Amino acid sequence: MKILVTGAKGQLGNDVCIEARKRGYNPVGVDVAEMDITNKEQVEEVISRGDYDVVVHCAAWTAVDKAEEPELFETVEAVNALGTKYIADVCRDLDIPLMYFSTDYVFDGQGTTPWKEDDEKNPLNVYGLTKSEGEDYVLQNPKNWILRISWVFGASGQNFIRTMIRLGKSRDTLTVVDDQVGLPTYTVDLAKLTVDMIETDKYGIYNVCNTGDFISWYDFAKEIFHQAGMNKVKVVPVGSDQYPAKAKRPTNSRLNLEKLSANGFEQLPAWQDALSRYLEYLKTTGEL
Repeated sequence: MKILVTGAKGQLGNDVCIEARKRGYNPVGVDVAEMDITNKEQVEEVISRGDYDVVVHCAAWTAVDKAEEPELFETVEAVNALGTKYIADVCRDLDIPLMYFSTDYVFDGQGTTPWKEDDEKNPLNVYGLTKSEGEDYVLQNPKNWILRISWVFGASGQNFIRTMIRLGKSRDTLTVVDDQVGLPTYTVDLAKLTVDMIETDKYGIYNVCNTGDFISWYDFAKEIFHQAGMNKVKVVPVGSDQYPAKAKRPTNSRLNLEKLSANGFEQLPAWQDALSRYLEYLKTTGEL
């Protein structure tokens, strides 16, 4: 199976390429230098000449707060929505299955009930809006998987765990919001599921994250410091109103994961286990 992976230098794209190689497949990883997804002609050329069996689309604008800057809206729209449209159109025309990664931010975060895949979308911010638009374009290709993920962390780039470790080394006390609830997603685990899925034709929208009891960012931070042995760091819970950000975040990021099991896919490991493995990785890089 020949796989095209967009955003191959990012947290997820890199891990998808690694997992695919482990299984004996031939992933071709591209980033903006090899295929600018906002360039329609370039997208058409790269995909059409590659004779790919499947496209795994990981490239995205993920700087949530920066996306709220009015002068950047067209850029974010070009990456998350139009770039996805160009890819989806080519895949549809060439009958190539397409995997797309979306977000819990397509929902408005109201209530406490875990979101199901067919619940009504109502994004609160530009990032969520443009990813939702990307979903709509992907759905025009009958052979598609859309994975909605939350609170992502992985080897490449910045994430909440890295930020907590860095701040915990220089501060005795940290304030972390406790009214946004969900579950994290480790890209290593997600990459395994991704390859599992593209080996099938079980297309559709799926909610995906690591498993366990739902937590707040405050709960997550406490467990990070506990597992890292940084118990001197005091974590103080605060409301989102005490932590202003440009982009409004959903308070309810709980995702219902039942559809995965119903379609025969294995659930991701518990989030505590994923955190433990990631902290071991950070030790190898000298960050912990």
